Amino acid sequence: QVQLVESGGGLVQAGGSVRLSCAASVNRFNKFTMGWFRQAPGKEREFVAKISWTGDNSYYADSVKGRFTISRDNGANTVFLEMNSVKPEDTGTYYCAKYKVSYIVNGPVEYYGKGTLVTVSS
Repeated sequence: QVQLVESGGGLVQAGGSVRLSCAASVNRFNKFTMGWFRQAPGKEREFVAKISWTGDNSYYADSVKGRFTISRDNGANTVFLEMNSVKPEDTGTYYCAKYKVSYIVNGPVEYYGKGTLVTVSS
């Protein structure tokens, strides 16, 4: 059974930094693309970033490019999201995601975690 457990959220001032972690109980973790999504209050969930199974390739939403960095530790089955120069519009619940098909960067998400809340104060 897949479990994705996010941590690291909280209150942060605009311009500050926060690091999110996702502990993944995923069989063959090192064969799947992993990602982060977020949902702001009153809005739909949106893509933030994803990283290939080896960690060699990463992709970002335009709104976070240059400020956020996704990484992974396949030995520890963990995915990270380093958020720098945060803005009030980055406020939301951040969800870790496991993509469905191994060895493919694109395609559907199979599982989401329960999320961790990040609140950016101005």
